[in-house]
This record gives sequence, C-alpha cells and structure tokens, in this order.
Amino acid sequence: MRDLHTHKGGCHCQKVRFEVDLPEAMEAEECNCSICAKSGNIHIIVPARHFRLLQGEGALTLYTFNKGTAKHFFCATCGVKSYYIPRSNPDGVAVTWRCLDDWDQLDVTVDPFDGQNWEANAARLAHKSKPV
Repeated sequence: MRDLHTHKGGCHCQKVRFEVDLPEAMEAEECNCSICAKSGNIHIIVPARHFRLLQGEGALTLYTFNKGTAKHFFCATCGVKSYYIPRSNPDGVAVTWRCLDDWDQLDVTVDPFDGQNWEANAARLAHKSKPV
C-alpha cells in the first residue's frame, strides 16, 4: 500500500475547501475533451474515500451535459471548478491539480488524455478511483 499524504485545496474565493489524500508521486490527466480543453483543467483522479469536502457545499453549482454522468461542481461566487465527479470514474473524484494549496510543490507527472475520443480511452482511467 502506498503512503498517502493529506493536502488541502479549494476555489479562488475560498468558499469551497476540501482535503484529499494523495501519494508522494502521482499522475494528473490533461484532458482534451470539450469542457477540460475550454477550461484548461488538469486533474488528479482519486477514490471517493480519499476526498473530503470541508466547506462550501452550499456555494456549489452543478453542471452536467451529454449523459449526465460527470458532475461538474463550480463555486457560484468565483466560478472555479476545484473538483468534479468524472464520467470515467463515477466512483471517484477528480481534483483540479492547481486548486491544491501546494500544487507547485507536488511530484506530478502530467499525462495527456484523449477525452475527445472518450469511448476508446476511458478504460485507461478506470483503475484510478479504486482504493489503493
């Protein structure tokens, strides 16, 4: 089992705050799907039990599209999506890498993910929301 470390993060205005347990070194996905490409989102997928929303549930606005499986949560005040439930991993959480307070100090490898061809590539991410 990998050692996990707790990191805090949140949106720009700090109304939404969370903590997430992450390994020392991790992979983040730079997805080219329509919403990630337009927002520049690079995310780290974790099992749901490794994510805890600390504050701001009432400040969140939900956006879904297409099949409605992915749940995109935006801060209603500042508009930042600090985390979401990904379509590829509905049993997990995708934390926006740069919404972590210490994002620039983490050992992260950014991997491109072809979300434009999601059906052909989604299985590549399925393991990321499984408990370690």
